[in-house]
Amino acid sequence: MAPSTLTALAEEKTLQASFVRDEDERPKVAYNQFSNEIPVISLDGIDDVDGKRAEICKKIVEACEDWGIFQVVDHGVDKKLISEMTRLAREFFALPAEEKLLFDMSGGKKGGFIVSSHLQGEAVQDWREIVTYFSYPLKNRDYSRWPDKPEGWIEVTKEYSEKLMGLACKLLEVLSEAMDLEKEALTKACVDMDQKVVVNFYPKCPQPDLTLGLKRHTDPGTITLLLQDQVGGLQATRDDGKTWITVQPVEGAFVVNLGDHGHYLSNGRFRNADHQAVVNSDCSRLSIATFQNPAPDATVYPLKIREGEKPILEEPITFAEMYRRKMSKDLELARLKKLAKEQQQLQEMEKSKLETKPLEQILA
Repeated sequence: MAPSTLTALAEEKTLQASFVRDEDERPKVAYNQFSNEIPVISLDGIDDVDGKRAEICKKIVEACEDWGIFQVVDHGVDKKLISEMTRLAREFFALPAEEKLLFDMSGGKKGGFIVSSHLQGEAVQDWREIVTYFSYPLKNRDYSRWPDKPEGWIEVTKEYSEKLMGLACKLLEVLSEAMDLEKEALTKACVDMDQKVVVNFYPKCPQPDLTLGLKRHTDPGTITLLLQDQVGGLQATRDDGKTWITVQPVEGAFVVNLGDHGHYLSNGRFRNADHQAVVNSDCSRLSIATFQNPAPDATVYPLKIREGEKPILEEPITFAEMYRRKMSKDLELARLKKLAKEQQQLQEMEKSKLETKPLEQILA
């Protein structure tokens, strides 16, 4: 059971058992051991068809094929808006626990505040507090689940979500063109595009080497835009977790990563970014992830299969079914891992008992 907030736990000297991860899941690289392997791409001139566009598009496509993750600057989202969104988010997480819990989203509520994750059945808790906004389609917005403190946050979030939806669609146009499809192909494949804004707050942690702010995963949706502060903690791998890099924070940049839906639509050409978030004992960290996902009934299947390739999916399925299968698989893997760990502990206990028995009792 996750605690109501992490505020009190951040001051403790040891980590609660519910946050302790198995050794193979713990951080291998420090939160501030930065790498410059993830490309930083300027979008200045992306609308200039006869000028820089081709060069910019080439860089984006290469990054998607190589990592499934890159950073964008000169993206057109107003710096003041970014600054306001960040300031208001920090003010919310600084509120007393009882005020944050007015927007508690546990029990399946659509949006609000929670510790760790809204997913059910997680074996180990993530070291984070989050606020989630379900922002698109517009008709599905429930403003009663949007925190009204600090004052002005609702209006700023409305504008922020609109601007990021525009940026996401612009980037999907580039990938559509790279697949020799019409510019709107990837956006149309989402049917009525869904958007979720998740504001992550990672308090300083008493034993950061034992836990994660956000466990290793790929995003299920189409494309994600992440705004992060300068602390550091976002990590990525492209060799199935053997080696990790910490993404270098860039002031005002958005980290862009492709999700499973984007990966499948491209028939595996574009990678779904494999990533996690680590924490530290020195200071808190803030990030804001904006997920663009297809509608639940949107079809998941490659939009184009190149000559000599086979489809990476056996048959078309809905996004809702794809998501259900992903979650079921994750929970089953966690269950099997927990079972194997318990069996190992049992065997070690039996062995220990045997070693303390006199020889005549063992042979009897």
